[in-house]
Amino acid sequence: MRLFLRDHLSFMILYIITFICLPIVIHRLDGLDNHYAYFIFLAITLLAILLFFRYVRRKKMYAHMNGKTLESGYFLIHQPIAPIEKAYADQMQSIQSLLLTKEDEHKDFLQEQQLMISQTVHQMKTPLSVVQLLIQANQLKETSLLHEWQKVKKECDKLNFSLNQLLTYSRSSKLLADIKIEPIHLKSIVHEVTNDLKDYFIEKEVYPKSKIGENIIIFSDRKWLKVVIYQLLSNAVKYGEKQSSVLIHYENGQLRIKNNGEVIPESEINRVFELFYTGTKGRIKGEATGIGLFLVKKILSTLNHPYKLSSADNVTIFSIDFSKSIETAAK
Repeated sequence: MRLFLRDHLSFMILYIITFICLPIVIHRLDGLDNHYAYFIFLAITLLAILLFFRYVRRKKMYAHMNGKTLESGYFLIHQPIAPIEKAYADQMQSIQSLLLTKEDEHKDFLQEQQLMISQTVHQMKTPLSVVQLLIQANQLKETSLLHEWQKVKKECDKLNFSLNQLLTYSRSSKLLADIKIEPIHLKSIVHEVTNDLKDYFIEKEVYPKSKIGENIIIFSDRKWLKVVIYQLLSNAVKYGEKQSSVLIHYENGQLRIKNNGEVIPESEINRVFELFYTGTKGRIKGEATGIGLFLVKKILSTLNHPYKLSSADNVTIFSIDFSKSIETAAK
């Protein structure tokens, strides 16, 4: 109520002057009946002057409220003049302080979460490595149980892949701070990934065919690009037909990974990049986590490498456009 009265004090003063003081002054001069038009003119003039001064006193607040910029601190009014401006400025400062406090709390929570995930994954990897070593040793000792040990190894590989994926997802929250752009031999990084997935290719009876020139150099982040290619090739193997090939081809600045198998429905092409979306094939196979392609999208978007996914006639192709990186290298 006090703020309302302070904000409308000028109107109350104008009302008193217009309807009490002005008629008295005009009546004493020559009578109100002879100067009624003059009275109206003075009242409108006083109102216009009042509105002008109110606008001048509040123009900072009007400018802030009409602005569309949402940058931090934009809504704060520096050196407020009018009472309503001071009240508005105090309120905005309180809101900003609250938001900054919540932002700090959220950052602390994310940092603790990332640390917890990282420690948990590393703690699980140690016994998993021991289990994998025991599997290798027992495969040689107990040849009669070779098939059973291979099943155990297969499940361990799935667990290892999921742990690596979870760790990568946790670290991707600080992707920008971890980027290091450098020249990369595209063929060498693809060769590294195919070697890492060698056992998976053999197990699924799907084989890679790479057609990348020796002299292809791109500018990108080696670690994160390797994560992308690893994820794309593992998906190509997972959803590819047996006794088929995964073609890794580079031409005109485009890296294409092509596999033969079930197509992705057109309605799911864009949704497969959403976090935790597994799609129809993922539900059938039961192996999808809905994290892999989300990471691919996030990494490629951050690295500024345009990408495209197409799927039709039992062929799925994922394309990465490195033409901008090559142009940068040429310059």
